[in-house]
Amino acid sequence: MMEHLALEFRNIQDRYCTVCSSVASEFAPKTKAHKSSTDNNLYQMESCPSVKNILLLDSEGNRVAVKYYSDEWQTNSSKEAFEKAVFTKTQKTNARAEAEITMFENNIVVYKFAQDLHFFVTGGDDENELIISTVLQGFFDAVGLLLRGNVDKKEALENLDLILLCLDEIVDGGIILETDANVIAGKVASHSIDSGAPLSEQTISQALATAREHLTRSLLNV
Repeated sequence: MMEHLALEFRNIQDRYCTVCSSVASEFAPKTKAHKSSTDNNLYQMESCPSVKNILLLDSEGNRVAVKYYSDEWQTNSSKEAFEKAVFTKTQKTNARAEAEITMFENNIVVYKFAQDLHFFVTGGDDENELIISTVLQGFFDAVGLLLRGNVDKKEALENLDLILLCLDEIVDGGIILETDANVIAGKVASHSIDSGAPLSEQTISQALATAREHLTRSLLNV
């Protein structure tokens, strides 16, 4: 009995010392080593995988929804010129079953088509192609969930607010936040309900139901 109490006391004492050490380090004066660690963390943030833009164009190269996260294209005309150029370069490829990758103007462009919609994600030439591809697939699948499988221009324009929210959930300032389509679609539907966006109740409820169904299947490996 006494041995058990002594052991318990030592465990409590160890936890107390750990807490005290953490508090002390929190309030201790910032040393050069601490500053170096902070600088290193900032460097790691700056070196996080990022994207330059996400584009959703129609089958003629016209905008449906786009977001730019780089100063590389500073005017609207330069952005439209890039969209037309990348569309022209990729329009004759067969990127429907699987995503395709190409180099364009010193950038990695990953793209995939669905009916009359063309999905693009652009990253710098030093970015990891697999990561850029994962962003594209997350966007592609999330749009499919939110549009209930009707992935075409008409449906996309009718639910443009959902698609723009989708982009905001995936990337912020170029930094990749989320690539899981189920999570993205669920957050978009929740935000739409909370903000009272001008969407039909049927659209939101069906989007939520579809997202839950896919999430359940993925968890159960169905």
